[in-house]
Amino acid sequence: MTLLLTRRVLVQCLSLASALPMTARSQDAEYPSRPIKLIVPNAPGSSVDTIGRILGNQLASAAGQKNFVDNKAGASGALGVDAGRIAAADGYTLIIASSSSMTVAPLLQKAISYDPLKDFDFVSMVAVLPNVLICNAALKIDSVADLIAYAKANAGTVNMASAGPGSVSHLAGVALTSAAGFESLHVPYKGGSQSVGSVVSGETQWTLTPAPAAMALVKAGRLRVLGHSLAKGTRPLGSSVPAIADTVPGFEYGSWIGLMAPKGLPNAIADRLRKGVATALQQPALREAFDANGAVPTHSTAEEFRAYLARDIEQNRKAINVAGIKAE
Repeated sequence: MTLLLTRRVLVQCLSLASALPMTARSQDAEYPSRPIKLIVPNAPGSSVDTIGRILGNQLASAAGQKNFVDNKAGASGALGVDAGRIAAADGYTLIIASSSSMTVAPLLQKAISYDPLKDFDFVSMVAVLPNVLICNAALKIDSVADLIAYAKANAGTVNMASAGPGSVSHLAGVALTSAAGFESLHVPYKGGSQSVGSVVSGETQWTLTPAPAAMALVKAGRLRVLGHSLAKGTRPLGSSVPAIADTVPGFEYGSWIGLMAPKGLPNAIADRLRKGVATALQQPALREAFDANGAVPTHSTAEEFRAYLARDIEQNRKAINVAGIKAE
């Protein structure tokens, strides 16, 4: 009797074990069956938030599910990224990652507990975007050369805004002042929207910020754009916006945004999300919105995304060293 029961239990266990992969495959096939949370490790109105919401709307439309954005700003994106790291790897929590949260923050904050190359699964890059050099619209400054001359003529009174110490706008601004040979007082704010707003109000005179955080205000006439930070001769924002490198030889400091997930995301779900991103990036509404914000739609494989991040980390490590900024 005992032997018979043991055999029955064994058969039942084996049957259950063989059914588990089928259950997982079934769940993967039904994905998504409920809303997906997109963690944006930045404040509302920032460039990462803007791009994340545009992408989220397109993914939701394609999947027939409502997605929702969860803004978790703080520590240059580290708080939101870490919240994504410890979430369930089931595809229902995703991270709108950026060069700030995945490259700069780990290099400048000793307390950060995540490894950007090891602790996440890479879905796809979403956009490469220039930083834009903007100034207060009331100033008589119409070009990169004008800003440099103005800062030199008014030394000690010109303020440079940033989204916070160690943010992309901080490092890009320091890189520009170093390359162009002028000085500005660094005024850090809590996020990109606040720093850009300070330039609008005249509290600061200029900033070098990701394009999506500023272009709507430029088009409204509340800011003036002087140049972008991609390679010399490129025109991601149209023919009227030159590269900063046209005036400051060799200057280049772009940004990126991508979709990442907690480590352990099932391959079937990762593939489905990657295809969803590819489809979304082809939609006229998304491309129009990206164009309006100066973002260049960029799709990639997981391997390409990882390699791009690795290169970005090394580029920013060199920039931080040149700027003399120490990790704290």
